[in-house]
Amino acid sequence: MFGRDPWGGSLEISNADSATDDDRSRDLDRAALMRQLDETQQSWLLAGPGDQAGKKKKKYVDLGCVVLDRKIFMWTVGTILGLGVFIGFVMMIVKLVPHKRPPPPPPDQYTQALHKALMFFNAQRSGPLPKHNGVSWRGNSCMKDGLSDSTVRRSLVGGFYDAGDAIKFNYPMAWSMTMLSWSVIEYKAKYEAIGELDHIKELIKWGTDYILKTFNSSADTIDRIVAQVGVGDTSKGSSQPNDHYCWMRPEDIDYKRPVTECHSCSDLASEMAAALAAASIVFKDSKTYSDKLVKGAKALYKFGRLTRGRYSPNGSDQAIFYNSTSYWDEFVWGGAWMYFATGNNSYLTIATAPGMAKHAGAYWFGSPNYGVFTWDDKLPGAQVLLSRLRLFLSPGYPYEEILRTFHNQTDNVMCSYLPLFNSFNFTKGGLIQLNHGGPQPLQYAVNAAFLASLYSDYLEAADTPGWYCGPNFYTTEVLRKFARSQLDYILGKNPLKTSYVVGFGNKYPKRPHHRGASIPHNGVKYGCKGGFKWRETKKANPNILVGAMVAGPDRHDGFKDVRTNYNYTEPTLAANAGLVAALISIADIPTGRYSIDKNTIFSAIPPMFPTPPPPPSAWKP
Repeated sequence: MFGRDPWGGSLEISNADSATDDDRSRDLDRAALMRQLDETQQSWLLAGPGDQAGKKKKKYVDLGCVVLDRKIFMWTVGTILGLGVFIGFVMMIVKLVPHKRPPPPPPDQYTQALHKALMFFNAQRSGPLPKHNGVSWRGNSCMKDGLSDSTVRRSLVGGFYDAGDAIKFNYPMAWSMTMLSWSVIEYKAKYEAIGELDHIKELIKWGTDYILKTFNSSADTIDRIVAQVGVGDTSKGSSQPNDHYCWMRPEDIDYKRPVTECHSCSDLASEMAAALAAASIVFKDSKTYSDKLVKGAKALYKFGRLTRGRYSPNGSDQAIFYNSTSYWDEFVWGGAWMYFATGNNSYLTIATAPGMAKHAGAYWFGSPNYGVFTWDDKLPGAQVLLSRLRLFLSPGYPYEEILRTFHNQTDNVMCSYLPLFNSFNFTKGGLIQLNHGGPQPLQYAVNAAFLASLYSDYLEAADTPGWYCGPNFYTTEVLRKFARSQLDYILGKNPLKTSYVVGFGNKYPKRPHHRGASIPHNGVKYGCKGGFKWRETKKANPNILVGAMVAGPDRHDGFKDVRTNYNYTEPTLAANAGLVAALISIADIPTGRYSIDKNTIFSAIPPMFPTPPPPPSAWKP
């Protein structure tokens, strides 16, 4: 008897081989199960009890994608964990065992000189000195400034003495604070890397706190500002004690110190506004103080614009020592800083007005002083500052025409610093003669070095490898080479092999023209005339005026270390401000891709172009 196998084969059923229905049912169930099982599982089912007897059943681990023998799995996991523990133990030992790391490379000579140059400002402080001032031979001085003047009768204590005397000339002092602030805005990371950021910010605040005292800083509109504290004119033959007639330590001054105010002084007011505006960017993280500085700067700039006039009338003390030749350059300079501090376009409109540029001397290409950046002529610095705006933000119309002019003229100024163009003479030792062979040349050289180094950093940050002088292209390294050459000369690479920064190098001036440094700090008070024996002595100063850059050599690279000749040996606040700025700009201090901070100076400026409107809402039928 034959039947059909439901799985595709024939099935013969005979009586001899017949099985019970239960047996057939079990066979069918087993066959169906075996079709769903893998080979291993089928072997388990097919094996009879006798086949499995005496065999230990293996255990497996199902990982989802693969089935592993449990023993192999456990060995693998244990090995991995053991290796992890071993590696962790080794790393812990490596971290715990002390290592001798190679010392960082020594700071370059520019960084070393910078530390010292900042200390000069500590030595020039007036008023109550902080305990950490760091100049052992200085003490509290001139604690009644302003209070003893019957016309002012308010405190003008503080600020900085200008040079080797004890006069506080606000015009160069304000410019010095602007320069220090500018250097911090651009090179904050460098100052922080060498541990001098807090120091220089403290010095700036010392100056701006004093400037805020010199006018009614709480008012929106003012009608006067203090121009100077102390008097230095001795040309009239008077025997009245003053800051030049006497040679005495500031701590011992007991004579009256008159206060000079001005009611129409656009140049001084605009420079003071620049100082406060620049400092407000330095202190932008201290909102209350920054806002106070901005408020004062607005009042000063407004006063300068409304009451036209120079702060130094003929015959005045200001005209003798720090004469201002014009106030138009301060309008451009101050307007630029006011724009960066506030973001108000009205200040940029003033700074870029074509008539303003013309009056400031932007087109005086034939002038012998064209491109010479000083405490009196700020136009070259203003042009570099506004070139920065064009390079990085490019505000376009209506400012583009003058900004492009300033940018082109900055290029021309940089060309004039190069010896091959013969715009300025150089001494045989390599010092540029920006004051045409006149005395005290170093203050001009450091300002040029700063502008050249800073401009090269601007170009590199704008991905521009150089600039053109006529048809010839020069790389940014050419500017840095010029800047280094001037600083190297000042730090000792000159025919006399002498450093002109006191306390730097093995050979430096020992007799700076400076009252406080030349008189012993021995508890003896030397009166107005009593200190002259220290002025006339040929001995070295008993107190080292660390960091002071003296006036410098003559046009033949000659120098006389004589205390009585201030044209060689007197340091000034403005000169050292330029030195600090130049040194930080050229110092080799790694801080990132760019040497400068590209964005902080623009923090108050709103977006140049209006924000695009939001997209229209979805269309609905």
